[in-house]
Amino acid sequence: MNILILGATGRVGSQIVTYALHDRHQVTVLVRTPEKIQINNENLTIIQGNVLNKDDIVRAMLGIDVVISALNTDGTTTLSESMPLIIEAMESESINRIITIGTAGILQSRTTPNSLRYQSSESKRKSTHAAKEHHKVYDRLKQSTLEWTIVCPTYLPDGESLGKYRVDSDFLPEGGVEISVQDTAEFTFRQIKTNDYIKSRVGIAY
Repeated sequence: MNILILGATGRVGSQIVTYALHDRHQVTVLVRTPEKIQINNENLTIIQGNVLNKDDIVRAMLGIDVVISALNTDGTTTLSESMPLIIEAMESESINRIITIGTAGILQSRTTPNSLRYQSSESKRKSTHAAKEHHKVYDRLKQSTLEWTIVCPTYLPDGESLGKYRVDSDFLPEGGVEISVQDTAEFTFRQIKTNDYIKSRVGIAY
């Protein structure tokens, strides 16, 4: 399978690249700083570019079967500004499947009906910037024709891969407080082979 991974130099994204190459897929990454990718693999194609540049995104999409986005917010609006460009390029290239990393803040609240977690007392985060950015992405994907899945981890320590965790469609598993970067990446990568969570958010926690 030909996989485009965005956010490939981040904590989760770099792990997804490792999983995809280990599984012998053809992997393309679009990165601003190619020297941050310390992997030498004949199945890896590194394209220097910016997700806010429409031409760079279109170039990276050529021949791609599925897109995995592990772009994060980093206090900017890059996430919400890039998603319309990504969706447009995918629809233009007839690429249907996208799996993105979100945040538990955009899952449904169990305590406040019709609200998302970050809008309710369920979320303990003081800053809502990241959740608002991911909320915009969620709204954009819902309006698209794509087959999307948003993986929504809660607190993300580096930790080890346990390989055992709980998932819940549209909600955070009850009492879930953390999930490692490695397990989040592994679950996200596995979504390329399943239709279990099409057009759905998935909460993931131990």
